[in-house]
Amino acid sequence: QVQLVESGGGLVQAGGSLRLSCAASGSFSSINAMGWFRQAPGKQREFVAVVAGASIASYADSVKGRFTISRDNAKNTINLQMYSLQPEDTAVYYCNALAQGRSFWGQGTQVTVSS
Repeated sequence: QVQLVESGGGLVQAGGSLRLSCAASGSFSSINAMGWFRQAPGKQREFVAVVAGASIASYADSVKGRFTISRDNAKNTINLQMYSLQPEDTAVYYCNALAQGRSFWGQGTQVTVSS
């Protein structure tokens, strides 16, 4: 089992930045990949970024160049540094982990970007 707890969401003006963190507990060593998804009101949940293996990162085109995902194995956390935020980035951001053939989710953290 893996438990995930997100933090760092909030309200920011367009052009601002935020840093999200996701702390994992449980069987952290069994995690193959961790990442972030987001869901805006009335829309489906969508992929944002993932980090796997030896910090191999991948990003959605919509956030490439603005967001950076990182993994801190010593702290069992991943972080999502978000720059140049835009109103369209407003969503609930969910942490996800793939471990032992299963997908685990955090409870989500709200990010609101005002214009």
